[in-house]
Amino acid sequence: MSFPPPRKLPWLLLISAAVIAADRMTKDWISVHLRIGQVIPVIPHVLGISHWLNQGAAFSMFADTASPNTVRWGLIAFTLLAAVVVLGALIRLGNRITLTTVALALILGGAIGNVHDRIAYGSVVDFIEVHIYSYHWPDFNVADSSIVVGACLLLLDSLRSGEKPRPESSDQAPGTGAH
Repeated sequence: MSFPPPRKLPWLLLISAAVIAADRMTKDWISVHLRIGQVIPVIPHVLGISHWLNQGAAFSMFADTASPNTVRWGLIAFTLLAAVVVLGALIRLGNRITLTTVALALILGGAIGNVHDRIAYGSVVDFIEVHIYSYHWPDFNVADSSIVVGACLLLLDSLRSGEKPRPESSDQAPGTGAH
């Protein structure tokens, strides 16, 4: 009698929960210890810890709109819909831990982390400031980083999809497989 392999979904959801927890802890720490606009240099002219509120989307898009409430609720609706789709994909694919499922878990955690801020506070706390030569990259946070890493992993996995899948390992010694 054989049993189906145990589902890996709880582990994947644990990744999402870890992202949410790290995102909340860092945003809460920043909100308590730095005033808005304050920057603490970590590597001068390269990396700093800052405190900014982002009412827009990624890279502060739509932040200066004439209808900030419309943007806020539109972003909330879009993010919740995306999170439901990602959760559905995780549930469907949750039998295995793969590059795709880890990527989806990271994206889910990041989406929930940022949508929490939008619902609870009306804006997202951003605090990682990066300068590349004279260019100032828009400030971001743990949730943003998780979403970007997840998207990069999905891209990497899609580029690998042309490769032949490797056979799954078995408990049998080589050459002793059943025919």
